Amino acid sequence: MWRMTTTPGMQRGRRHVGLTFPHESMQESGLSTGPAPLSADWVSWPAAPSLVGGGRVLVTAVSIDRGRVRGFHVNAAGDSMQLLSLIRPPRLPSLLLYRSLGSTTSDPFSVLSAEKGSDPMLNRKLGCQGFGASVAAMTSFPPQRYHYFLVLDFEATCDKPQIHPQEIIEFPILKLNGRTMEIESTFHTYVQPVVHPQLTPFCTELTGIIQEMVDGQPTLSQVLERVDEWMAKEGLLDPSVKSIFVTCGDWDLKLMLPGQCEYLGLQVADYFKQWINLKKAYSFAIGTWPKNGLLDMNKGMSLQHIGRPHSGIDDCRNIANIMKTLAHRGFIFKQTSRRI
Repeated sequence: MWRMTTTPGMQRGRRHVGLTFPHESMQESGLSTGPAPLSADWVSWPAAPSLVGGGRVLVTAVSIDRGRVRGFHVNAAGDSMQLLSLIRPPRLPSLLLYRSLGSTTSDPFSVLSAEKGSDPMLNRKLGCQGFGASVAAMTSFPPQRYHYFLVLDFEATCDKPQIHPQEIIEFPILKLNGRTMEIESTFHTYVQPVVHPQLTPFCTELTGIIQEMVDGQPTLSQVLERVDEWMAKEGLLDPSVKSIFVTCGDWDLKLMLPGQCEYLGLQVADYFKQWINLKKAYSFAIGTWPKNGLLDMNKGMSLQHIGRPHSGIDDCRNIANIMKTLAHRGFIFKQTSRRI
């Protein structure tokens, strides 16, 4: 049976064992509070084998407030699920997680590598119990709901004041493996605008796309055919393969593509009608809305911005990098938007 020791080494982030939960939560759950409280609100509680079905509980992170140990983040075997059902997560103060080895960090989504055999289902259990998917990640990389994420970011004709209709001039897609969160394949083409074939200086300055890059390129109708061929070649049209598009905002698939298709009399494929808005996913995970899109998300997670802002393919790479970082921190992506 483990007991917690509050040594100076622990506050520096060295190895430690034990569990700490709010005193009131332990009392309400009818559990023995074990040793004396660390303070008026917190107690040190040994991990009883009977409670966790004899399974091993692995402590991976410690919460420290004002120099005192306040809570732990744990990895556990599947049979410790009953531990979660006895503790009421809403009564648990938010934990500041610190790495169990090395220097401490103030990042509340720090996730440590899990030992072999840890149960990824525990992460989902903790998430629905209210701990937060990122904070409660029980493995370094929990499984996602989709086999593939298709990261997309259009660039379109534009001017001040805005021209109508806008037309897509860059059409990139990155195929992101949902298990590894690595890029497996890329579809990328520039698109010839037909209503306003000449790019404005404002558009070139904003996107970096010059006239020579769109002249002679396929039209949107031809590009959509090529996208469908690429989707088939990549196995993404197989009904047994779950994939979903990901965009930075709803504009691309809610307004831009359907609007231009309607203007040109083109059909919108069903796979473009549901997607993940990364801004919403980020706000779910982090708790703040990224007003400035990719720039705010990269800054919020201390990531280096890749390439040029408003380059479609570079924006896709930034989206993929943000997704990979969130996934490694335990976030599970789900559909946020759809268009009927």
